[in-house]
Amino acid sequence: MKEITIASLQDLPRAAEEFLKAIGDHRLIAFYAPMGAGKTTFTTALCKALGVQEDAVSSPTFAIVNEYRAASGEPVFHFDFYRIERPEEALDIGLYDYLDCGALCLMEWPENIEGLLPEETLKVSIGVNPDGSRLISWED
Repeated sequence: MKEITIASLQDLPRAAEEFLKAIGDHRLIAFYAPMGAGKTTFTTALCKALGVQEDAVSSPTFAIVNEYRAASGEPVFHFDFYRIERPEEALDIGLYDYLDCGALCLMEWPENIEGLLPEETLKVSIGVNPDGSRLISWED
């Protein structure tokens, strides 16, 4: 089990850089966490670490997916499956086209499409500690 503790909002840039180095070649990242744990906040920090323009990042709750450009020019896809009620809805947006393209895919609320996630998806948990810090954990 790999873990990164995020002590505060000011600690996000360090944690994002550390996470991106630690995940290696993984391109499909699924974030599991309760409402308010910081999925979108951490995703925003990851995008910023990749050089995405900060004002471009927002939760795709209604659009389901947002596309950003990293400083390298590579696409980064940010999914929010919160409003997905049936797996077919994810298929209707061309889910596998995104997942199979080789770009980094950051997914919030993946439990709503669990049966559609490829085996190589890195499943990451975000937990809230009693002191308000966050614990990012995953098995590689």
